[in-house]
Amino acid sequence: MGRKSAKIAAKKGAQDKLRSQVYTKMLFEVTRAVKTGGDDPKTNFLLRVALGKCKKNNVPKDNIDRAIKKGMGGDGDGYSDVYYEGYGCGGVGVFVETSTNNVARTVANIRYCFSRNGGTLENSGTLRFLFTRKAIFEIKKESLDEDEFMLEMIDAGAEEIEPEDDLFVVTAEKEDFGSIQKKLEEMGIVPEDASLERIPSAYKKLSGEKFEQFQRMIEALEADEDVIRVFHNLEYD
Repeated sequence: MGRKSAKIAAKKGAQDKLRSQVYTKMLFEVTRAVKTGGDDPKTNFLLRVALGKCKKNNVPKDNIDRAIKKGMGGDGDGYSDVYYEGYGCGGVGVFVETSTNNVARTVANIRYCFSRNGGTLENSGTLRFLFTRKAIFEIKKESLDEDEFMLEMIDAGAEEIEPEDDLFVVTAEKEDFGSIQKKLEEMGIVPEDASLERIPSAYKKLSGEKFEQFQRMIEALEADEDVIRVFHNLEYD
């Protein structure tokens, strides 16, 4: 294989790996939605959202079917959600959500990502003061009447409604997730995304080499096959 061919093969390999990681995260959402609400997208709001994301990202149907089967207990039992908390370089708080069937493997990988990049893995609950769980919905603007939509969301419990490009981003207390979900269903709206996210109450700034080191740590964490989502309180300019 020539140098040019090797470079093309390496690039394709990296793209395939990234695509596989994206698929893994989305399929996890399918499995979780099925576990909590059943396998019928007509009656399972979160499953409809997860399947919509899979479709937009061309996730193969066979993979989706396996994720649904896994959620129903057909295979892959033994997975559990495990959370890790720590600090990156410069004291930036990091919260890692994982789904794993081998906690020893996962914690070893997470600890390595932290320590290799100037961070430290802390005890559970260390960052409880730093992140607040919020309900976040992303809804396509399309032909929505902005004023009417905002009034409906506020009535359902929304704290904030922000226009971002072609989306409305609706933020609410986690306890109001269900009421906003119900209102969207009544309006016949399936959001682009709907989730509980960890929003920082304070932010840290980094620059130069420390910023780059922190970015490397986040990239390493997100590349781990057991990691579902990573939250942090680094402030970007």
